[in-house]
Amino acid sequence: MKLKFTLSAAVAAALALSACATSPTGRNQVLLFSDSQLSEMGAQAFSGMKEELKVSTKPVQNTYVECIANAITAQVPASVFDGQWEVVVFDDEQVNAFALPGGKIGVYTGLLGVAQNQHQLAAVIGHEVGHVIAEHGNERMSQSTLINMGTQAAGQVLAANEVPQSGPIMAAIGLGMQVGVQLPFSRTHESEADEIGLQLMAKSGFDPRQSVNLWQNMEAASGGNSPMEFLSTHPAPQTRIDDLRANMSPALADYQATNNRPNCKQ
Repeated sequence: MKLKFTLSAAVAAALALSACATSPTGRNQVLLFSDSQLSEMGAQAFSGMKEELKVSTKPVQNTYVECIANAITAQVPASVFDGQWEVVVFDDEQVNAFALPGGKIGVYTGLLGVAQNQHQLAAVIGHEVGHVIAEHGNERMSQSTLINMGTQAAGQVLAANEVPQSGPIMAAIGLGMQVGVQLPFSRTHESEADEIGLQLMAKSGFDPRQSVNLWQNMEAASGGNSPMEFLSTHPAPQTRIDDLRANMSPALADYQATNNRPNCKQ
């Protein structure tokens, strides 16, 4: 049986070819959205979070986080963002942080109990800023756009060829996309952000060796309840630690070469 191809598949292929880019680590990317679009979406999301979540009013805590974030963002290329980064501490127990296009950084107070010093917090903030530098948000949205177009095209092909019981086939395609494409893609982003973040913290004057201690703390805080790596958007903690150690030599060289030595006190 011959299947009929649709315009959606051709459009998806054309979009992918026309939006090729290269990440800071040399990986090929497809980026369909403009910097201005991403910055606008980042600003809107950040504004919404400040309305929904409680913002910390503790001056010492806020100054501590801003001190580390300012040291990290000073190393960000102007081509990524050349303005003043907005840093907000959210009074929330989540062990998390994030950075958004357009110069936005959020840190949850729950993270401050796991990241035990300025170097460890710098590892987290560097990692999150690494996502922005590598345009991972753009890449994920672009990937979702292309997958949706491809899935729609597959559905049209099955319908056009009157394939019986196409529902289970489409469900299998969805699972295959998630496990075979989206999850490894997310793990690639996390590993790449770890590598970029390691460079950022070292050049900022934070000890990159503390990134390993951070992930040991993260694993202890999770109680070993991390999901199986195959079905996780993030690499397993030990995988991250091994990768960080593999990239440690150049990071240490950057750390030893810089005169930057932040002294951020909590």
